[in-house]
Amino acid sequence: MSSPGDFPLSEAPRSARKGLLSISMVLFSFTFFTGTMFAGGKLGMAFNFVDMLWIAAIGNTLLALYAAALALIASRSGLNTVLMGRLCFGEAGSRLSDFLLGFAELGWYAWGTATVAIVLVKMLGLAEGFTLPLMVFFGMGFSITAIIGYKGLDVLSRVSVPLMFVLLIVSMYIATQHVGGFSGLAAVIPQQTMTVSAAITMVFGTFASGATQATNWTRLSRSGRIAVTASVVSFLLGNGLMIVAGAWCAMVYQQADIVEVMMLQGLSFAAVVMLCLNLWTIQGPTIYNVAAATCHLVRSERRRTMTLLAAAVGVLLAMGGMYEMLIPFLVLLGSVIPPIGGVIMADFWFRHRGKYPALASVQLPRYNLAGLTAYAVGALLAYLSPWIAPLVGIGASAIVYIVLLKLSRQPAVLPTVQEPL
Repeated sequence: MSSPGDFPLSEAPRSARKGLLSISMVLFSFTFFTGTMFAGGKLGMAFNFVDMLWIAAIGNTLLALYAAALALIASRSGLNTVLMGRLCFGEAGSRLSDFLLGFAELGWYAWGTATVAIVLVKMLGLAEGFTLPLMVFFGMGFSITAIIGYKGLDVLSRVSVPLMFVLLIVSMYIATQHVGGFSGLAAVIPQQTMTVSAAITMVFGTFASGATQATNWTRLSRSGRIAVTASVVSFLLGNGLMIVAGAWCAMVYQQADIVEVMMLQGLSFAAVVMLCLNLWTIQGPTIYNVAAATCHLVRSERRRTMTLLAAAVGVLLAMGGMYEMLIPFLVLLGSVIPPIGGVIMADFWFRHRGKYPALASVQLPRYNLAGLTAYAVGALLAYLSPWIAPLVGIGASAIVYIVLLKLSRQPAVLPTVQEPL
């Protein structure tokens, strides 16, 4: 059964709520992810220093605002994203969001598992035959923190986040010295090309699924203000620093792989420590998210069992070549995940007037066709859009959902007592 504080199929009670430091540290550990630095490296190879900075600022600001909007709903309701999905997609229809969110996080888990195994083999000079066994070892080992639950994530984050921050600053300082200071950075000529909209989509897409599922922890916030503040700070600064650090170093060394960069800087041992600690920190929350979505998908309280099963599937995906699929995966996530948040926000504020009913007190339809249709339209338009795909997906799905509600005249739940922001 689930440990206290998890509540995979019910609202989080007031007695389980946490303060700003606790929520922020877990979210920081979630956003301090090596994979984000790889994506930032691609950005650094395609833009000059000034353009890179403002693209990173725009993308991360949009991502932080999106995460904060969902965090406010989560804190007020005590629900995570997969439970919110029941209200806007229907009892059976919510399995769509369960599958999409679980798949997105599982892909990240597989990528992280493959990355740590491949890089360790390379850096330690091991035989290629060690790669698959290391994937199994790390893939199952990473799940231990998630099995412990929120407490395990909180404790690990308080150690890993400060260490990761210091290592990033040191790496950026060394890179700046190597290139001849800020004037040298400004003089670097990009070696690759990428459109601005694609770049912003990639920045947003690095943590589109994470921002959508950060409600697993922000719903444990004592107030809406704590949830919003923790989300904005952690996603804007945490994810932003990872993007900028990856791009910063890539510009200097013309190498998008941050671990390779640290080896060039003479930080090989630090790179190994950073990789293992960083991926352990992020893989716990990632597989936790997969387990939460899976619990809701199969309507089971057995989160620990689902965590182990999800980790095993993640290992198989890692063995199947997930390491090579990062950028296409990010572009896909930037299109198919944000529309879920768009429907949820429209459902909460327009249909339910800012106050969800208790899940146990309502009879939900098997399928909410308005929500499912709005999601499909938003995802399709985002995928086809030449503009910033996540914004297109969020906006289109929300607008279509509101229009369909008005046309179908679905009843809204009247507001009751509001919690203070």
